[in-house]
Amino acid sequence: MRYLLDVNALVAFGHTDHLFHARVVKWAATVAGDDIPEFATCPITELGFIRVMSQVYSVSIVEAKGLLAAVKEFDGLDFEFVADDHGASRLPLWVLGAKQTTDGHLLELAVAKGCVLATLDERIPGAFLIPE
Repeated sequence: MRYLLDVNALVAFGHTDHLFHARVVKWAATVAGDDIPEFATCPITELGFIRVMSQVYSVSIVEAKGLLAAVKEFDGLDFEFVADDHGASRLPLWVLGAKQTTDGHLLELAVAKGCVLATLDERIPGAFLIPE
C-alpha cells in the first residue's frame, strides 16, 4: 500500500521537534520494506511543507527544501512524487467549508493515484489516521 502524506504528517516526519515526530517515524517504520514506494508527496504537500517550515519554524526556503529532500531520502523508505491533475470539480460532497478544501482535494487525489491519504487529522473522512 502507498500512502500520500498530508502536510501535517509530512511536517511531523521532517521536523524532529514536532509534537508528533516520533509517532509518524514509528508508523513509517512499520510500513517500510515493500518493493514498491510506500509513501508519496504531491505539489500541495511539498509546497505546504516548505510554507509551514518557513512560517512556523522560521526555516529558510533553502533549508526547508533540504529538509524535504532529506525526508524523501530517509533510510529504508521509498517516496514517489505524484502529479496533481485534479481540479476543484472533484471535491467530495462532504467538503462544505473553506478549511476542508485541501483535505478533500488530497483525499480524492490519493484515491485516483492508488494511494491512501495518511494524516494526523481525525476529521478527514476516508483518510488513514496515523496510529499513536
